Parts: sequence; C-alpha cells; structure tokens
Amino acid sequence: MTAPVPTTPPPSRRDEGARRTRGARAVRTPGGLLSVRVETRPALVLLLLVAIALLAGVVVIGSGDYPMSPGTVLSTLTGGGTAAQTFIVHDLRLPRAIVGLLVGAALGIGGAVFQSVTRNPLGSPDVIGFGQGSAVGALSAIVLFHGSAAETAAGAVVGGLATGAAIYLLAWKRGVHGYRLVLVGIGAAAMLTAANHYLLTKADIVDATRAVLWMTGTLDGSSWSQVWPLAAVCVVLVPFTLAHGRRLRMMEMGDDTAYALGVPAERTRVLLMAAAVLLVASATAAAGPITFVSLSAPQLARRVTRAPGPNLAASAAMGAVLLCAADLVATRAFGSRQLPAGVVTAVVGGLYLLWLLVSQRRAGRI
Repeated sequence: MTAPVPTTPPPSRRDEGARRTRGARAVRTPGGLLSVRVETRPALVLLLLVAIALLAGVVVIGSGDYPMSPGTVLSTLTGGGTAAQTFIVHDLRLPRAIVGLLVGAALGIGGAVFQSVTRNPLGSPDVIGFGQGSAVGALSAIVLFHGSAAETAAGAVVGGLATGAAIYLLAWKRGVHGYRLVLVGIGAAAMLTAANHYLLTKADIVDATRAVLWMTGTLDGSSWSQVWPLAAVCVVLVPFTLAHGRRLRMMEMGDDTAYALGVPAERTRVLLMAAAVLLVASATAAAGPITFVSLSAPQLARRVTRAPGPNLAASAAMGAVLLCAADLVATRAFGSRQLPAGVVTAVVGGLYLLWLLVSQRRAGRI
C-alpha cells in the first residue's frame, strides 16, 4: 500500500493576517504610553506620494508665461531669486499651488470617508450630490444676490452642508445603510443639477459667464484669501478624520461587528460624514466643483498601498497628486490655450469610472 501524500492545507485567515503584518513595525513613545503599528509598504507609498505632490506643486509654480526651473523656484521660496521672481512666486503662483494641494487632499480624504461609510466604490461626494449641493449654494449667491467671491464661497459651504444633512435624513431608517445613502444621493444629485441649470437660465450674461467658469472647476485666480480659510479647515478636520481611521476600518466590517468591538458606529458615522462634507464643501468653495478626484483618489490609493481599510492619509496624498497633475496638464499640454483643471479631471475621471464599472461587473459585484 502506498502512503497517502500529505496535502498542504489552504492558508487560514489568521495565516494571511500574520503574513500581512510581517512588514509592520511598532513605533512606541519613550515612556510606552503610545504605541502605533506602522506598515512598511503603506508608509513608503505615502512618503512617495507626498514627495510627488510637492514636486508637482513646484513644477506648477514654475509654469506660466514666465517659466522657471524647479531649482529657481526652490531658491526663490527659500529667500533667493530676484525681486521679479519673488513677486511671481510668492504673490501669484504659490497660492495656486497650495490651493491645488489642499483641495486635492480634502477631496481625497472626503471621498475615502464616504466610500468607507457606504462600503461602495461609487459612494463619492461628487456622485451622491454633495458637489452639486455646493454648486447650488454658490450659484444662488452669484445669480440671486450678485455676491462677491467671499459670499460665493460661503454659499458653497452652506449648500454643501445643507445637502449633506438632507441626504442623511432622507437615507435614515433605523440607521443609514450604504446602498440607501448612495441611491438617495444619486437622486439628490439629479435634482440639484436641474436646479443649477435653472439658476443659469435666470442669470444675466455677466453672472452666467462667471457661474459657468466657477462650475467648471479651476485654480485660476487663486489667492491667499482662498488659502487661509481652506488651510484652517484642513488643519482642524484632517487630523480629526485621521484619528478616527481605526474606527472607520472596523465599521467596514458592519455595524454589528463595530459595536462588538466597542465602536459607536452611528455616532462615528455622523461625525465623520460631517467632517467629510465640510472638507468637500470648503474645497468646492475654493476651486469650484472639481469632479472625480474624490472618486478615483481613494481607489488608486488602496491599490498602490495594497492595504485594507480606508487609507485616509494615502487618499489625501493621492488626491493632491491627481489635482496638481491635472492642473499641470491643463496649463502646459495645450500650448497657449490653458484649460481649467476641472476639465482634465472630468475626462480622466470619466474614463476611470467606466473602467471601475466594468471591473466591478466582471467581479460580480454589480
């Protein structure tokens, strides 16, 4: 008789988890009061994305009718350069680069929160109505009240927050289910888009031109008056959202599992959704409704880090990279004809959405 050939059992989930954590390192404070596990690949990818985003920002600063090399830009930023270069860099182009980085980071982290809360890759703020709600607020300020730039920005923030509250209340039924939130948001987006079109028909030629330019999404004309409010919002809300990353990762396993692990799921969901809505509304107020960055940045971040969970920090960095790269393409790829950054993100994001739908269908998820 021949002895049975031993077979290797398939790896269990515990084995997979152990294999995944081999590349992790524990970082502890000297007193041992705080211990954080840092995974090697996601940390390296995050550092690389931050470096690429900063490099793209430097190249954006050096682009324009008065081109400058990255070395000249860095020298001017650190106190060197001529008086003309200092004026061009600090007063004209640096605000645009900073707004691009902050808007991209805000959209990326906002998209990651909503996709994690809804557990749906289509649960993006620009798909489920929040961008359209901010646009309604901004267009109301432009068309109905002939508001200034500051009043337009305030209208965008108010419109985004009101839309977020309305969608949450309409989706509520003994809690908020991810698919219900997405469906209600898509319906709200359709109605808000109709409201935007109606407002455009009621505007005079000057306000209509201004409104259409704002709705395209652009970094043109960015100034320090747009940098400081957006920076203040990001300084407060980005660390707050990152601090809840562990809870958000547990909530992806379902509310029952999250409650069993000690996470107050509904309260955490409300807080994170409010923070994400405010981030997206503030980004929209600064640069207009730039589409598809919040949809694609979290998915791309998850693929390059190969890590489970929302990948909030990587999504923020990926959003900054995407928007700065789109702005660079818009200003340099078409010669003297510069395009708004929102046009480039819409084209690239539309192609990405088609690819995402096809891949999800092949995987049997839709």
